Amino acid sequence: MSLAADRTGVSNPLDELVEEGAFSGVVRVRRHDQPLYERAAGFADRANAIANTAETRFGIASGTKLLTALTVGRLIDAGRLALTTQVRDCISAELPDYSEAITIQHLLTHTSGIPDYYDEELIEDFDNFTVATPWYELRGPKDYLPVFPQREMKFAPGEGFSYCNGGYILLGVVVEEVTGKRFQDVVAAEVLRPARMDRSGFFAMNQLPECTALGYIEDGQSWRTNIYNLPIVGAADGGLFSTLADITALWDGFWNGEIVSEELVRTFSAPFSGASGDAGLHYGHGMWIRRRADGTLQHHIMGADAGVSFKSVIDCQRQLDYTILSNTSAGAWPLARAIDEVFGKEE
Repeated sequence: MSLAADRTGVSNPLDELVEEGAFSGVVRVRRHDQPLYERAAGFADRANAIANTAETRFGIASGTKLLTALTVGRLIDAGRLALTTQVRDCISAELPDYSEAITIQHLLTHTSGIPDYYDEELIEDFDNFTVATPWYELRGPKDYLPVFPQREMKFAPGEGFSYCNGGYILLGVVVEEVTGKRFQDVVAAEVLRPARMDRSGFFAMNQLPECTALGYIEDGQSWRTNIYNLPIVGAADGGLFSTLADITALWDGFWNGEIVSEELVRTFSAPFSGASGDAGLHYGHGMWIRRRADGTLQHHIMGADAGVSFKSVIDCQRQLDYTILSNTSAGAWPLARAIDEVFGKEE
């Protein structure tokens, strides 16, 4: 299968997927920092027929977790936190059902064992998920605490793995209590600015800036926006808006040690937790890591939400990376599978 551009006259499997699946979003594949494939398709605003472009901002859902991890990393590098810091020592919220042994590292690696307010193992309809607090009242990490479930721990800290959005919300609470500042502002100062992610941010769903895609949910034969299906402002577990260029800047800033120390780059990018059901898949600190059969590692961040799908992969060994940002709930996944299939066979 070739990824040659249309001008070569070679049939492109990605173009076929974009067109046949009516993909809405942007995709870029690069090798050695040189584009192999790039395309924007669909509409940022369907009602007004405003097309997506390479500069359009898209929601990245749980891709935000890497930025939360890096924000915590900045506080670790500054000596204000440590991976071994117990969460009970740096937040004032009462969490009587949670183990006092939970550390910052447990939250970063999804090994805390706390029950999740947004438990992806239990949710059946992600496009219509709700919580007891109205979405329009969720503007910061502390706003989520009332919707945390009153259930027993899934396991003792460090004795299992369970992907946990609530754990990252708690990290956001930690950031606010340690700094005395709004979580979103700390991320902007500590990660977006050093990484030169100039067009990214936590934008209110009812006040999106120019060149930002609305998220769309398929509703029978039509589409509706996701404004009533997500928190009004994103927080520590998801909700950042970003662009192709800014995601590239994020990876570059991370690997070049421009955001956190080289020691934390090594720690965050190393496999830490084994993901159940997939022997090759692991979680580090804020990112997923796949160990290939030859022992090399592939790192990725991804997110899925109502009207949002996102995946960004970097394979340092093969000098290959790709990013897909889509403003529909499942738009990114067919393209990601096709790219993985093509390049997964390459040596």
